[in-house]
Amino acid sequence: MWATEQSVETSAAPEEIWRLWADVAGWPDWNGDIERIELIGPFAAGSRIVMTPIGEEPIELRVAEAVGPERFVDEAELGEIVVRTLHRVERLEHGGGRVTYRMEITGPAADTLGPQVGPEISGDFPQTLAALVARAEA
Repeated sequence: MWATEQSVETSAAPEEIWRLWADVAGWPDWNGDIERIELIGPFAAGSRIVMTPIGEEPIELRVAEAVGPERFVDEAELGEIVVRTLHRVERLEHGGGRVTYRMEITGPAADTLGPQVGPEISGDFPQTLAALVARAEA
């Protein structure tokens, strides 16, 4: 397995972060790597998201879990690996929250492909989290 995790704190309430996550059509407003995106079904477990990164082929994600306003998990099956991304927001005692993105790559080729593709996919986590939090705080 290959894994990475990035967190950031925000003054925004978890409900505001959840509102932005649940508005899948609005993701390009705070995730600069998305050219097109479509949610097929409700923002709930079992639905699909077809995301086209800029200059790349579409990727189909399955919403594996959606528990508002706390977390959602998406999964992409890419041949011999499964890329699973946990998006979580924890309420902080002083108000606001801590937003965490955790990516795990599993499957028969995870030890080989994880270190190659993992950093490529998750490399924008700091920028994406910063933009998400800025949008939520606005």
